[in-house]
Amino acid sequence: VRQVADLRRMVDEFSSFARMPKPVFRPESLTDIARQSLFLHEVAHPEIRFNFEQEEEVQPMVCDRRQIGQALTNLVKNAVEAIEPKSEAGEDGYIGEVTLSITRRDDPARLTVTVTDNGIGLPQERDRLVEPYVTTRVRGTGLGLAIVKKIVEEHFGTMQFADNPGGGTIITTSFDLDMLANIACDDAAIDHDQDEKTPRLTRKGEG
Repeated sequence: VRQVADLRRMVDEFSSFARMPKPVFRPESLTDIARQSLFLHEVAHPEIRFNFEQEEEVQPMVCDRRQIGQALTNLVKNAVEAIEPKSEAGEDGYIGEVTLSITRRDDPARLTVTVTDNGIGLPQERDRLVEPYVTTRVRGTGLGLAIVKKIVEEHFGTMQFADNPGGGTIITTSFDLDMLANIACDDAAIDHDQDEKTPRLTRKGEG
């Protein structure tokens, strides 16, 4: 039964990876998307401390809300799974900590989202983590980070992995706000042109 469930999950994730719909770019609040991604895991894992950090109020980012939400949720999920093997709670009562932060850093044209955990850390073959079917989890499908990478790239972004100095992992995604704004303008122009070329159906007697 467990093997059937694992195979079903792998098929579902592969379908998401192979048939991911074209992003629909609209201005969205990345703050709201990030908070919702954290909230889902916070409810499911009360033994882990979840933090949200943001230096200042950021302007809406042009993106596909569902896909960016899926990417952030998956990154937080990976952080949770890296913490769970620790199992022993510290003095604060938590077994680990996950922090999601949004910053502009030194480049106002880029928005950076960082997910940090104090879990078991990165494997030696960290460069292969985003390849399909590569996983360090016993029951992992190896498609989660591949899907995240695809979403990030389609949003003109980059993704990097680093060691957390205090132990654990730091995953950084950075998005080009100007490129995203331009693609939204291009999509709007295409929609406008299509509307102008579409004939308007009229009833008999109308002009």
